[in-house]
Amino acid sequence: MSSLATVYTNESSSSTIKSSVLSFLPLLVSILPAQDLTAKGYDHFYNLEFDQAVEVFRESAAKDAGNANPHNHLAQALLYREMLRSGALESELVTGTNPFLRRQKLKVSDDDQKLFESSIAKSMSLTQAALARKADDVDAMYALGVAHGLRGNFNFLVRKSWTEALRDITASRKLHQRVTQLRPSLHDARLVQGVHDYVVGSLPFTYKMLGFIVGFRGDKEGGIRTLQAVASQGTINRTDAKVLLCIAYRRERRPADAIPLLKTLLADYPRNYLFRLEMVQMYGDMGDKQKALDTLVELDKLKAAATPGLAALPAEKINASRGTLLFWYRDYDGAITELRKAAAKAKDLDLNTASMALLRLGQCYDMKQQRAQALESYRAALALAPDSDAARQARNYVSSPYKRGKE
Repeated sequence: MSSLATVYTNESSSSTIKSSVLSFLPLLVSILPAQDLTAKGYDHFYNLEFDQAVEVFRESAAKDAGNANPHNHLAQALLYREMLRSGALESELVTGTNPFLRRQKLKVSDDDQKLFESSIAKSMSLTQAALARKADDVDAMYALGVAHGLRGNFNFLVRKSWTEALRDITASRKLHQRVTQLRPSLHDARLVQGVHDYVVGSLPFTYKMLGFIVGFRGDKEGGIRTLQAVASQGTINRTDAKVLLCIAYRRERRPADAIPLLKTLLADYPRNYLFRLEMVQMYGDMGDKQKALDTLVELDKLKAAATPGLAALPAEKINASRGTLLFWYRDYDGAITELRKAAAKAKDLDLNTASMALLRLGQCYDMKQQRAQALESYRAALALAPDSDAARQARNYVSSPYKRGKE
């Protein structure tokens, strides 16, 4: 599962370029045979059960230490576990003016960072040795591209090192381009190329020179077509292509195209509550407020019924989603009711959900001409996550009340 997490932004800034290119990286699943542990690990992975996925992949890496793939899988699970904890796996980070680069960096424990780094180092060592023996070893080449992609993600999201991340991303793309030359039937290797083409093709003309720097110019529509091909013809990266297409479709204001994909993803991974929350946003983008609300009601019922996979979903995250939806539909009283519930448990929520709930709550109060309450909410957002985009916006609204024109 890719993050539903990438940052495009309508703002014209250098940070836009960095966040766009870097955080729209796919999961990059390795070429792998049908192994019980691998299948078990990825079932947990795509259902957001990252603790279990980490343990399964750790066992797999120990049992097959000479194979690069399990080491990549373990690194993936470690990284995405932190992304879930921070709220970085949601598509609201790909639209509007929400620049991911301004969010606080992922806070990975020392033990997890060491394990991630050692896993990537082991994978790279094994694949580079294999390529030294046979320069056109496609499996090794692909796995090495995966390792570079994961390290690029880590460098960007954790270390906030743009230069190092760009170097890894460029290496990943070049390796996978070579894979497609050597084995054209391996559609999965086109995933990275499709993502990069879409991202660079989406940048304003002024910034497209970045594409020349890293060796590609970008083609937004071509990138979408490549992702569609991987989603329909790929095997190991089919799920990732579907998730990435949902991100692209939301960015392109094509929620009607995203909803069928989300339904298939939910059928495959029913314990993944983020797919349900994405459905809410897609229906909201379509203008179908009732279907969005109905989806949240269904989610409430599933959680109340102790549906597997939903124990980890805080009820207040549902409140935040409902409150945000009502905010956009100008039902400020209803939004305040929901957002206050989320704000009351802000410290129990991921940073993205909590900080945005506080921001939206302040905006609702400003629209209700309740300035004192608005300031309290904005200041709470600043205190909770001072480096986040929500805090950046809140800081502006402390100085000047939020205003919303007629739409």
